[in-house]
Amino acid sequence: MIKIINIMSRFSRAKKIHFQTVEGRRSVLESMRSDRKIEKLLIFKNIEKGKQIDEIIKTATNKQIEIIYCDLDQLDRQSHTKKHQGIIAVVPDPKYYNLDEILETLEDSKNTLFIILDGLEDPQNFGAISRTAEAIGVESIIIPQRRSVSISPGSMRASAGALEHIKVCKVTNLNNTINHLKSKGFTVYGLDGNSNNVFTKIEFTCKSVIVIGSEGKGISSLVKKNCDQLISIPMSGKIESLNASVSASIVMYEYFMNYAEKK
Repeated sequence: MIKIINIMSRFSRAKKIHFQTVEGRRSVLESMRSDRKIEKLLIFKNIEKGKQIDEIIKTATNKQIEIIYCDLDQLDRQSHTKKHQGIIAVVPDPKYYNLDEILETLEDSKNTLFIILDGLEDPQNFGAISRTAEAIGVESIIIPQRRSVSISPGSMRASAGALEHIKVCKVTNLNNTINHLKSKGFTVYGLDGNSNNVFTKIEFTCKSVIVIGSEGKGISSLVKKNCDQLISIPMSGKIESLNASVSASIVMYEYFMNYAEKK
């Protein structure tokens, strides 16, 4: 039976007790659709109903997920993003995938794109990149274990739930990972504003890896050396660079259109 509680405990009003959450209507809905384990739902007691909320509540009821209706200030205290839209899903720690297991399942003839994020730390950028990556069918996003973004309430919300549908791998050493992918037949392209190779002039191989650097420093020097080619996005305005997620999306779609037209 579904359990509905109208007043949260005094303890939960006093401090944030949920460390992993998915927040916002679209993100929570995608979590429900992806069959991710959800421990409970926290919903504003006077939330405005609509198609998304109705589907969320119906699915939660069918899955016997606990629903807790609470005041808005109680939701605010439990929110990591402060943009919960009246609904928060409490979830277990995020799942990260093993790169070798992904590689074992790939077909040799399949067009495959991996994205590597080198030092990216902004969860909003990570979420936006993930949303585009999911839209064009990127196989996986690879991030380093240290000094990097991760699957968090902020990145999950920024991705509008796309992170529920894309495989994210954490690796200990990006350079070893790049060399490993190259040994499997992948060509590695690093996005670098100083490169003279304009991305539209590059013919991406069907098995490609695109490396995106951090917001301020770009790709690290050693990672650059390990890339097969460095590519850039031409600009004619006064600003020096584009946002990391915008740059990533432009280049990802170039790859997508290259292989989509060949299908």
